[in-house]
Amino acid sequence: MRSIRRTLLIWILGALSLGALLVALVTYLVTLEEMNEVFDGDLRNVAEAVASYHHAGHHEEGEAPLEQPVRTDVPDETEIVTLTWTARGQRVYSSDPRVNLPFTTIEGLSRPVVAGEEWIVYSSVRPAGVAQAAQRVASRKEMAGESAGKVFPPLIGLVLLIGALLVFALRRGLQPLDAAARDIARRSAGSLEAITTDDAPAEIVPLVNSINGLMQRLGIAFTAQRRFLADAAHELRTPITALRLQLQLLERTTDDGERQRALAELHSGVDRSQRLVQQLLQVARSEQDGEATKMAPLDLAALVRAQVAAMSVKAEQSGLDLGADALVPVPAMGDEPRLGVLLENLIENALRYTPAGGIVDVSAGIEDGRPVIRVADNGPGIPEADRERMFERFHRGETAQSQSRDGSGLGLAIVKAIAERHRATVELRTPVSGRGLEVRIRFPRP
Repeated sequence: MRSIRRTLLIWILGALSLGALLVALVTYLVTLEEMNEVFDGDLRNVAEAVASYHHAGHHEEGEAPLEQPVRTDVPDETEIVTLTWTARGQRVYSSDPRVNLPFTTIEGLSRPVVAGEEWIVYSSVRPAGVAQAAQRVASRKEMAGESAGKVFPPLIGLVLLIGALLVFALRRGLQPLDAAARDIARRSAGSLEAITTDDAPAEIVPLVNSINGLMQRLGIAFTAQRRFLADAAHELRTPITALRLQLQLLERTTDDGERQRALAELHSGVDRSQRLVQQLLQVARSEQDGEATKMAPLDLAALVRAQVAAMSVKAEQSGLDLGADALVPVPAMGDEPRLGVLLENLIENALRYTPAGGIVDVSAGIEDGRPVIRVADNGPGIPEADRERMFERFHRGETAQSQSRDGSGLGLAIVKAIAERHRATVELRTPVSGRGLEVRIRFPRP
């Protein structure tokens, strides 16, 4: 399991360790540069001192050669080797004859490699001869490395100390998060009160607020679920009781005619119950916390034509004139199956409450740059004072109750929920003719 504390410690300690290595490396390079400057000056001073000495390079003709030292000891890495040469390149003297440095007549520093070792040589050129002072490069690097090595252990100790302080600070800093986790763990499934943010650090307040928002939405969803279950149980009790009575009546009937009428009533009751269950499922799917709405480009005019064609047979059976005014494409964004359910409920409501011989018109168009669906009928309509309540679940106006007993009071609630998911508005109006009801769905601008 990934740990924030462990991840922070790894990254911070890794950065500190890398910083310690960089400090040691910089110390090494700076020390080496400083040593080069100091030792280069020393080599120059030594070479010039040797050159100014009366024996340096002044080997006159006939003079006995200078006696060369015999070296059998182990060379000291920091030793400065001195040499003198005649002007013609004959070596006069060497403090360590084992070191065969090349002769040069160029004044200044050079870096020859002798027997696999790199040397720094300063040559002092005089008319009488050349004096040289030389030192191994490895000795300077070794001394610089020793200086950097002395700096590195304190840096490691500092890294460890900072790491320990970080562990302590992270534990203290993450305590509010642990406290919030324990608070949530102690709660029951029904306890959705907000977590307090009074003592929470500013960094975790957004997380706590997000959790509080989630619990608030869960509370709303649970409330809606309980209300839905209560409404469903209440509304299903009546048709189930009616079905039971019709079944008992059918069992007692001996006359064929009465049996046929009882069977017809039973079939009608089953259809009503099926329709109610279907609408209850549609309500559940249309809730804000229900299934996700899959938005995609669509043509509302084509959707209107398809739904009107699907409902035309039912309209004919009811003796109603159902028509569509949707010849011009009306582009919009939406979930086509859900909008089909919306239109189906609107058209079915219009067909149910419009008397035989009536007219139901369905149209799609653009008004003020916004896609609009319109369903209008010339039925009894809904009084203006009762229109707001028509979107409540299981609410049926007095006109609707007197006109039809098949309605469940869920149609407009479903329409409202689907419209809200599409950020659309639902308006109930009186048609221009002054009779009936017009339902207008106004979608956002594309």
